[in-house]
Amino acid sequence: MTDSSVQNMNLETAYSAVSDLYKGTDIDIHEACKLMRDKAPVYEGNFIAQFGVPTNAGIHQDSRPNYAVFRYQDVMSILRDADTYTSGFIARGFGEAFDGLTILAMDGDQHRKVRTLLQPAFMPQTVNKWRERMDDIMRRDFIAPMVAKKKANLMEFGLGFPIRIMYALMGFPENDPEKYRKYAAWALAMVGGNQIDPDKLQDARATAHQAGKALYDSIKEIVVERRAGGSEGDDLIGKLLRAEHEGRMLDDHEVVTFCRMLLPAAGETTTRTLSTVLAMLFNTPGLLDRVRNDRSLVGPLIDETIRYEPIATFKVREVAKDVELHGVKISKGSFMQCMVTSANRDESVFENPDEFNIDRRQKPSFAFGFGPHMCIGQFVAKLELNCAVNALFDLLPNLRLDPDMPAPVIQGAQLREARNVHVIWD
Repeated sequence: MTDSSVQNMNLETAYSAVSDLYKGTDIDIHEACKLMRDKAPVYEGNFIAQFGVPTNAGIHQDSRPNYAVFRYQDVMSILRDADTYTSGFIARGFGEAFDGLTILAMDGDQHRKVRTLLQPAFMPQTVNKWRERMDDIMRRDFIAPMVAKKKANLMEFGLGFPIRIMYALMGFPENDPEKYRKYAAWALAMVGGNQIDPDKLQDARATAHQAGKALYDSIKEIVVERRAGGSEGDDLIGKLLRAEHEGRMLDDHEVVTFCRMLLPAAGETTTRTLSTVLAMLFNTPGLLDRVRNDRSLVGPLIDETIRYEPIATFKVREVAKDVELHGVKISKGSFMQCMVTSANRDESVFENPDEFNIDRRQKPSFAFGFGPHMCIGQFVAKLELNCAVNALFDLLPNLRLDPDMPAPVIQGAQLREARNVHVIWD
């Protein structure tokens, strides 16, 4: 891909390309995992391979022995123990487009220090201050222009608003929507570099690196301008410009790198989660009117959806020392596939786990990960989703599925989503 092609990259096209990359085969991942939960706690081999999707190890996934776990307690124990089950290998797989500099690929003290630096900007006490602004952006800029049309594919709204909000939270200019849509497209192109198809690998990597450089250069312009202007503001860039790290202030390169490492997940994970929330809301008999009439159920709707259909169906870790798990000896350097989507339906933890039930007593699930690498933006995502569902109900009277269009279907072996949610209203 040429530099001009990267500059002209389209957000919708980039998003669809990532969806296609992680869609995989038509094998039912929930059924495949259930069989393994019943059959054996540890699978010896590359369980993910049958689904035809990349892992964070990229093309290196088959260079080591592979194992997979499916039960709740096993997944929890592994994700919690970041010293035994590490993430540094990601720098050589998914993280290559980031020059290896992504928080997902950090271990030990490096991860703890960077996490401590970034976390305050994403804590509830900071995020909750954004509720009114989030609501205003969604309603005024996205939903209000739709009202007179009486019909829509809600995933057009779902793709646009998380990017707008998250980029504003991070401190990007808000007066040029096409600019941050382009940044989001570049971030997605970096994710698209994680190819396992050898015929596509070279081009995908080249595109990912070009997009990564374009994103770096654009963020640096903003950071330099913000520093010259006094480094003010309560957004992430402002906080980083004023932060001390290891006894010194961060330089421009570090601020840019920290921002860039967060952007690939800044919008698209919320987009996909909204699609599954809406799919469950509209497809579950009786649920639409119930939630519409009792907004206190929006939170439980979100929590149950991310248990029932977590966006990322698995996490991979590298084993840092020889271990034994359920009698299986696992050598140092092996890859461990933690099947999140399986753990979230473990019968020993969740009663009737294959039933979608917003009234169930919620227990910790793994939709946003677990342990030291739990998603740093989870509170932002949940607040965005809550605001979005309420805004749709408030502004689109008698919102319901469009009977002339297919109902939403959740699919994807790794990044689960409903591609379309077609609705009408009065």
